[in-house]
Amino acid sequence: MRAIRRFTVRPVLPEALLPLGELAGNLRWSWHPPTQDLFASIDQQLWTRSRQDPTRMLGLVPTARLEELAEDADFRARLEAVHADLRDYLENPRWFQGLPEGAPRGIAYFSPEFGITAALPQYSGGLGILAGDHLKSASDLGVPIIGVGLLYRHGYFKQSLSREGWQQERYPVLDPDELPISVLREADGSLAKVTVGMPEGQTATARVWVANVGRVPLLLLDTDVEENNEVLRDITDRLYGGQTEHRLRQEMLLGIGGVRAIRTFTRLTDRPAPEVFHTNEGHAGFLGLERIRELTEEQGLEFDAALEVSRAGTVFTTHTPVPAGIDRFPRELVAQYFGGDNAQPGVPVERILALGAESYEGGDPGVFNMAVMGFRLSQRANGVSQLHGHVSRGMFGGLWPAFDESERPIGSITNGVHAPTWVAREIFDLAREMGVDPDSSPQADSPERVFEVADQVPGKRVWEIKRILRERLVLDARRRLKESWLERGASSAELKWVDSALDPDVLTIGFARRVPSYKRLTLMLRDPARLKALLLDPERPIQLLIAGKAHPADDGGKRLINEIVRFADDPEVRHRIVFMPNYDIAMAQPLYPGCDVWLNNPLRPYEACGTSGMKAALNGGLNLSILDGWWDEWYDGNNGWAIPSADGVEDPDRRDDLESAALYDLIENDVAPRFYDHDADGVPQRWLEMVRHTLRSLGPKVLADRMVRDYVTTLYQPATESARTLNDDYKGALELAAWKDRVRKAWPGVRVDHVDSSGIGDAPEVGAVMKVQAFVTLAGLSPDDVDVQVLHGRVGESDTLRDLTVSPLQLAESYEADRHRYDGEVRLSTSGAFGYTLRVVPRNSHLASVAELGLVTLPS
Repeated sequence: MRAIRRFTVRPVLPEALLPLGELAGNLRWSWHPPTQDLFASIDQQLWTRSRQDPTRMLGLVPTARLEELAEDADFRARLEAVHADLRDYLENPRWFQGLPEGAPRGIAYFSPEFGITAALPQYSGGLGILAGDHLKSASDLGVPIIGVGLLYRHGYFKQSLSREGWQQERYPVLDPDELPISVLREADGSLAKVTVGMPEGQTATARVWVANVGRVPLLLLDTDVEENNEVLRDITDRLYGGQTEHRLRQEMLLGIGGVRAIRTFTRLTDRPAPEVFHTNEGHAGFLGLERIRELTEEQGLEFDAALEVSRAGTVFTTHTPVPAGIDRFPRELVAQYFGGDNAQPGVPVERILALGAESYEGGDPGVFNMAVMGFRLSQRANGVSQLHGHVSRGMFGGLWPAFDESERPIGSITNGVHAPTWVAREIFDLAREMGVDPDSSPQADSPERVFEVADQVPGKRVWEIKRILRERLVLDARRRLKESWLERGASSAELKWVDSALDPDVLTIGFARRVPSYKRLTLMLRDPARLKALLLDPERPIQLLIAGKAHPADDGGKRLINEIVRFADDPEVRHRIVFMPNYDIAMAQPLYPGCDVWLNNPLRPYEACGTSGMKAALNGGLNLSILDGWWDEWYDGNNGWAIPSADGVEDPDRRDDLESAALYDLIENDVAPRFYDHDADGVPQRWLEMVRHTLRSLGPKVLADRMVRDYVTTLYQPATESARTLNDDYKGALELAAWKDRVRKAWPGVRVDHVDSSGIGDAPEVGAVMKVQAFVTLAGLSPDDVDVQVLHGRVGESDTLRDLTVSPLQLAESYEADRHRYDGEVRLSTSGAFGYTLRVVPRNSHLASVAELGLVTLPS
């Protein structure tokens, strides 16, 4: 019999146990083993049954047990100690509080998904996990961030397999009252709500939920409220669900509603208003429009000045290396949603459309590009690895066509991972055995000290720990495998083989990620016979654990999963290769530590970063990967293996054949022999040499602590300085907007009239000094408005300059008719073919990049 209504009854804790509520209500428990152990000690069975979720577990604990614990002096002492540790963590200064004056008072971090814990399923893959790790490390470091996202009623889909091995999706309803979040309330106790205008006179209303991620509040907007009609209630129905118009509504709510939620939250909590707004991918890009609206309506600024204020304090991170990964909406649809009766006087719809227009060579005039808007609304932008930054500067080069790739204003901050979330506690315990406390690393100036102890731990001890982790993974995989087969319709009687599937003493390779085509889930299947031989080798077998979800609308991805599942169903190999459905944080946490090798074989250069291999490395795993994403910059020849990439081979089948053959060769001839090369004590010393080197060389680099520090020092702090300069009574913004307008109007008349060089003779030698003289016309601009620069370097094919050096010329003389002479010198420092050219670019102290305006004049 079905209930006609469902609601959650919260437990009433005895006064002595009230701190349990605070511990459960702060998601720091998800990366703090002592808090987890405290809850597990209440009732181990309920802890397991609740899937290690303190909020859910407390709702299951009988009142009698709570009363018993309230009288237990030992438990109360442990509770007091853990609670005191949380208060210390929340209140005492961390790394950020030690920065010099001038650091940002607040930062807003927007993302469409956040992967904090399996108990809060509001994520689909790497973007969400990265966002969750960003918040956690910001909390550990004391960075004053506020996270902003949406609360999806169904989260992302749960994955299972049909009898035939096809992906199936289901969307269970999530009850917010059962999640580790609380609703934001006004001072009078009423629900705090925000509204966002929609077409045809409609208004979407959203309540605001708060998840406490350590020191960081995460605001989640939810439109499932009675004020909304069914269409508007469904805005937050599911992550990445629905058609184009539904997606646009979600992104309007995230960006516009998110800014309004921040204003409400800071008003109610007295928390400082953010000075920097960081959008994690283009999904939240409309936040810039809302900030412009605020400035035009509340401060009386014109659009252009408001744009400069907003841009100065905005950071945009792009995560996709493929155009298909960018949200693009029909221009007519955007005009419908931002125009008509939903138009805002200070933000004309034609200006909005211009921000997202692909108004460059090769662009589509009929679409509104969210990433393009993101770059135009942000003064600072970055990719998520060095290679991805390079790819992004090429991919979005149409925005700055006159500048070389290296000068386009997209930097790089390589992603990192939150070690306390992803590293097995046994690994941390090894460090403690050697006298190093990993818990202190977020505040340490040199986190590499934690990893130097890798050389001090006896090899036998390391090998024992890795076997424990491998065995834990095997047991977890067997449980999941059995559950999956039962869901597929098998009976328990035919699943006895599962009890002996996988082996904790066999070389274990992991592969888990989303399943778009470019990640090449089935590359390992190019030669099924050879893969079988590797799996079943009598002396050096391997075993594969595979997981991943295909987007519900991606039939190609589903076919790839089906291919893997059908291969893994073969009775001959099913004890050596397993596909585990419903990849999530709960699955990942034993998976990374239990694998010896982490496999990644994307189509280069389409992996923006790929942080899963970082998590494996921190757990003593070795990477076996195409040189893409983070691995391209940090592989050093001794911390894993690089799969050769057949760059330049145009036939995709031929390329896959070559790279899969290289993969098989590496496993057969290098990886497996090293793993099974044991000494008299049964320890593979050569393997452990690579593990130690991996921990030393990669450990400090792959940390999210390092990543967040990089964001603070290279993006957040400069953005804060720029924003404060323009926010000081807005005079700077007004002057900058007027200056840009004047420069843009005058620029078509700026020209280089003549360039001359002298002083090096007919046979120049290294060390010679070339004198350069240029005459330019500035079309009414002042010499203070421009830089005249000589660009010089080696000359390649078609006289293309390489290894550029930029040297400024100095104003030497001004003439009538707006003509000016500039002089300078260039020292010839290298031999070989040399060349130079000249350019004129705008100059203003408020510009963050020479390419910011996209304007440049070259000799004709």
